Amino acid sequence: MSGKLYVVPTPIGNLKDITLRALEVLQAVDIIAAEDTRQSLKLLNHFNIKKPLISYHKFNENIKSDNIIESLMRGKNIALVSDAGTPGISDPGSVIIKRCIQENIPFEVLTGATAVTTALVYSGLDTTKFLFRGFLPRDNKDKKQVIEDVKNRPETLVFYEAPHRLQKTLEFLLENLGDRNIALCRELTKLHEEIIRISLKEAIEYYTSNAPKGEFVLVIEGKSNEEIKREIEAAWQELTIEEHIKKYMSEGYNKKDSVKMVTKDRGISKSEVYKYSINL
Repeated sequence: MSGKLYVVPTPIGNLKDITLRALEVLQAVDIIAAEDTRQSLKLLNHFNIKKPLISYHKFNENIKSDNIIESLMRGKNIALVSDAGTPGISDPGSVIIKRCIQENIPFEVLTGATAVTTALVYSGLDTTKFLFRGFLPRDNKDKKQVIEDVKNRPETLVFYEAPHRLQKTLEFLLENLGDRNIALCRELTKLHEEIIRISLKEAIEYYTSNAPKGEFVLVIEGKSNEEIKREIEAAWQELTIEEHIKKYMSEGYNKKDSVKMVTKDRGISKSEVYKYSINL
């Protein structure tokens, strides 16, 4: 009979945020697979937990997953932890979870601390819908692609960022998103926790004279309905009614639906728009 993998979130800063269930699992398993064994050892020592530790990080994830699967198949129970937060969320974990599913090995995901939702609530921005994209890629081409995918979305955007890359990232975001509201959340749950709610332009100015310290979560306002509406209007304002209908038809809509959409866009009567569609 195989053992079980436990995916165990650990505190993102304040050690008191660990759950009783997480401590129970860490005490009970045979092995703990850790992103950084030195970092995890501090946590385990704090709670007087003595367990064998193995390294499991993004550079050895594929190789170590084979070893972990073998141990699980031999009946060992293993806990997977990252340095902070939930494994698999911008941290190693997804590879071993996929392997467990493929090999039909049971696994359990515990609930616990995550910087994403903590920062989102702190931000004061819309929490009903959001997009989390982790760390932006280092490569400019890949980074540009990520922003192209999200820049027109109305959802609140959430990114992680390291202090040494913060200024360049803020400049990139301003250039590609415009001057939106942003909450910069750093050192969450720690002694020097700080939440700054300003615009992107103000953030660039602020960190020009204040060196950023600690890991950041950037929570950025999504594209507003007003901005989306202005852009839609700008796309047809120079068109005649007939050209406006043709535009929708060229996008694959039939004439009837095109007339309805032009009527809605322009706020005029359907009969007025219909006159321009007769010969199309």
